[in-house]
Amino acid sequence: MSPSSSFASRVLDRSVGPCQLLTLPTPVERFVSFKASFITNPNFAAGDDIRQDLAVALLDKGTQSRDRFEIARVLEDRGAKLSISSDGLYIDISGKALTEDVPVVMDVLSEMVREPLFDPGEFEKARASTIADLQRQLEQTGSQASGALSRRLFSENHPNYTPPTETLIEQAQAVSLDDVTSYYGAHVGANEFRMAVVGDLEHDAVEEAVQAAFGDWQPHASEAVHDRDADPQSPGRSLVPMADRSNVDVRIGHALDLYRDASDYEALYVANYILGGNFSARLMNEVRDEQGLTYHISSSLSGVSTTHQGSWRTVVTLSSETFEAGVEATIDVIRDFVEEGPTQDELETVKTTITGSFIVGLATTGSLAQTLLTNAERDFEVAYIDRFPEIIEGLSLEEIADATQRYLHPDQLHVGAAGTLPEPVEAE
Repeated sequence: MSPSSSFASRVLDRSVGPCQLLTLPTPVERFVSFKASFITNPNFAAGDDIRQDLAVALLDKGTQSRDRFEIARVLEDRGAKLSISSDGLYIDISGKALTEDVPVVMDVLSEMVREPLFDPGEFEKARASTIADLQRQLEQTGSQASGALSRRLFSENHPNYTPPTETLIEQAQAVSLDDVTSYYGAHVGANEFRMAVVGDLEHDAVEEAVQAAFGDWQPHASEAVHDRDADPQSPGRSLVPMADRSNVDVRIGHALDLYRDASDYEALYVANYILGGNFSARLMNEVRDEQGLTYHISSSLSGVSTTHQGSWRTVVTLSSETFEAGVEATIDVIRDFVEEGPTQDELETVKTTITGSFIVGLATTGSLAQTLLTNAERDFEVAYIDRFPEIIEGLSLEEIADATQRYLHPDQLHVGAAGTLPEPVEAE
């Protein structure tokens, strides 16, 4: 029996006020890890991603009742960790605390999220830091290549669209504290609020702490306005010339007509793993090992959600001299894989790798909490975590080949690349 085989029977999943709370006792001593999220429904086309990023950057900088130093002191005195981050449609929360300190940490978390200070001085610091980070992205070939590909596949109001970095810098320079405060008031509330807590715990004690901290938290009224489906251009290239770079970062891919709850998602996941999931994959063996055109290449299903479509993409690092040959070789391997499908030996090897990695990935309280939360965000039953290895093991070669040919289309591939490119180039 695998370590994951009894999760459904050990997890308590219930509503506590506005929160879907999942708790899982594990054999660790005196501490718990927790992960949480709530949905904000930003309008990406209107620049809400910058407003949300700046708002989240201010949440640990003081509340209406405590300044940043007192908040830090309360957490540090207890050895607790608490972080809040912006993640597209969501605001994510991550933390760790001693079991007896959970009520105090939940109280601090509630205060940070529900009663932020939004100090003008801290806002200016956060905005300057955000602009500096974006300016650094202008020098990062990987970031520029990924953004270029995303703009070929998605509309401006899709969660997987990345605006040009210059646009983000302009938005950050123009945004005001009032803009951020107004956005936060309109988009932050207990909407789809979920929390997973794992470790040395009593179900009732955690429930009481969450109820006390968040029981009366109200939802916001902002509705989802993001695009669900991809909106790709005709297949082509977006190239971003960057002088004096030793490598060219390349992204090759296309949008996927697929959601995470599709019945054949796991078959496509396995197919991609065989093609480009690790160092034993087809792309690595043929483009790197046999042809020597790169030292790194991989492929993945990117940004596929139950609420919006994502993409399939290959990431490859090439030199200016090998750019054209490397792109051509990569597409040739993809085309052959789609036409021929995987072998039985490849399938059996990858089944073992995926199920083994999944079980190992559940070895810590933090990873367990994240898995429970992600599963809940997808509106999957807890039992899916138990079933996932069984689903993978049960896939046939025919199912993998069918999913490959249904979803991967070599004639629809787009290319985004950034670096010192061979002449002539067509800039984005």
